[in-house]
Amino acid sequence: MRYFLASLLTLVIGCSPRVKHSERVIRVGHFPNVTHAQAVIAHGLSRQGRGWFEQRLGPEVTVQWFVFNAGPTAMEAIFANSLDITYVGPNPAINAHLKSDGQDIRIVAGACSGGAALVVQSDGRIQSAADFRGKKIATPQFGNTQDVAARAWLRDQGYRITMTGGDVQVVPTSNPDQLALFQKGVLDAVWTVEPWVTRLLLEGNGTLFLDEGALWPDGRYVTTHLVSSIRFLKTQPTLLKKWIAAHVALTQWIRDHPSEAKRILNEELRALTGRSLPLPVLEGAWSRLVLTHDPVCSSLLKSAADAHRIGFLAQIPDLSRIYDLTLLNEVLTTQGLEPIH
Repeated sequence: MRYFLASLLTLVIGCSPRVKHSERVIRVGHFPNVTHAQAVIAHGLSRQGRGWFEQRLGPEVTVQWFVFNAGPTAMEAIFANSLDITYVGPNPAINAHLKSDGQDIRIVAGACSGGAALVVQSDGRIQSAADFRGKKIATPQFGNTQDVAARAWLRDQGYRITMTGGDVQVVPTSNPDQLALFQKGVLDAVWTVEPWVTRLLLEGNGTLFLDEGALWPDGRYVTTHLVSSIRFLKTQPTLLKKWIAAHVALTQWIRDHPSEAKRILNEELRALTGRSLPLPVLEGAWSRLVLTHDPVCSSLLKSAADAHRIGFLAQIPDLSRIYDLTLLNEVLTTQGLEPIH
């Protein structure tokens, strides 16, 4: 029932007016989340009749927006040919690439870096890495990006971590439940991503133990990608290139106009979910995120290696074909920006 309702919500939110057969349609997915800021803001502008992408794609192109609550659902829509491109996290992209033997999807640009952190109770029960033994730490979903990061970090601290137990109990728990259980003191710590990190700090009275950026070179690691179906990449390269160019321009506009961008983002979150983020939560989450067209490829490869190391993948996956940055680099060169290598 839960999955049926989630799918129904996706269909309802994603409904768009019927278009003429002569028009070209691009079907785009995203989450109602601050880590998908470019898509959420663009969706909001589209709703207001000021479509960022629509203005740059031309009047003959119609954008249909679809909102998902989980990466695997978005990737299944790609497989079903119900979606052309989507904003999605790294692990769903990896899993989809492996599931389709590299035949169905390509990462064509980056969207967001950062935003994940480890938050602990502020009562002093955890003050150093040595204090996690016997503790209960929550992650958003079994095998998701933060779950892999948490298990890999705990192993690096010398703990024995199994799928269901070990020296530290890692408990996959949905973000809303994480907050409620953390407030009750049931959870000792949570490894999650914004805006839930800030909510745990402000509403759960938690303490920031580790910003995940401290584990990465220059603090950069991928949180959200722009993924295309191979079918769309091959049949509509010109249209996809225009989308990527508009995505790069929107990313820069958001950086240059943060106040207006945050206002539009929060208005659209309210429209999509019925609830906007409290201003302190929005500001806190925004401060830990970097919106970028750079997919930070090295971080995806390390995450995949970590997933193998902790037992989620039987072998280190071949991700040599998961990226196709040709169009992105053409756009960057045209705009006088540094290509991605």
